[in-house]
Amino acid sequence: MQTIVLATQKGGSGKSTLAIGLALAAREAGHNVRLIEADQQGTLSNWQRRRGADKPLVEAIHNAREIEARLQALALEGVTLTIIDTAGGITAATTEAVRYCDFCMIPARPSIADIEASAATLELVRAWQKPFAFILNQTPIRSQRNNFAADAIGEAAARDLDAVLARPFIVMRNDHQDALVAGLAVSELSPFGKSADEMRELWRWVDARMNVRLAASEAVSDDVFDVEFPIILAPERLKAPALMETGALLRPRSDDIVWDAGL
Repeated sequence: MQTIVLATQKGGSGKSTLAIGLALAAREAGHNVRLIEADQQGTLSNWQRRRGADKPLVEAIHNAREIEARLQALALEGVTLTIIDTAGGITAATTEAVRYCDFCMIPARPSIADIEASAATLELVRAWQKPFAFILNQTPIRSQRNNFAADAIGEAAARDLDAVLARPFIVMRNDHQDALVAGLAVSELSPFGKSADEMRELWRWVDARMNVRLAASEAVSDDVFDVEFPIILAPERLKAPALMETGALLRPRSDDIVWDAGL
């Protein structure tokens, strides 16, 4: 089973609609898909209620400790792809989702605020040494802002754009919201529309990257684990020698579970 996480620091970037669109595109391609909602805002759960019993099913998991075991169970049940929608910011559930994912996607609107806000997510992804890519979402059809945003992403990731920027850009169109209201994906609402084509193409891009194991995070520097990280371990896992002087920051270790302290 493969697991994709959509994560970003900033809210309103369209994680939930992207999760739905990718899930249905993957299902069309033959995958047995499950959606996990780690965001207490409940966008996916509300979408499922409007949708009814039609697959893919949504599971709400807000306790970070349950994520690993549930992913293992889904794999045994024959699920071939799980997509996890996370809350904005770095939470315990987001940290665990990234830890156990195969690919992390960081949505960003074509604005400097969104791209700057992605820095914390990028640090988390690199700390776990996970493959990742940015998705430019809610973009104008044609605008220099898209190019400026793409260049800024390349600088932020310090990698070649072809490796870290998913294609195509997802254009802001009303059918994404219309589909959400109807309990559908854009590929179901308007199967031959431009938005549906974009989501299918985006899935093909992601699938290709996962299958060739194009891990953009392999270029993490040797001292990545010496970077101060704005999250701490669960109380029972804290190790005193690793704490900083303030007691509020901890350098992440590959053996440890990283938890949000609500700082």
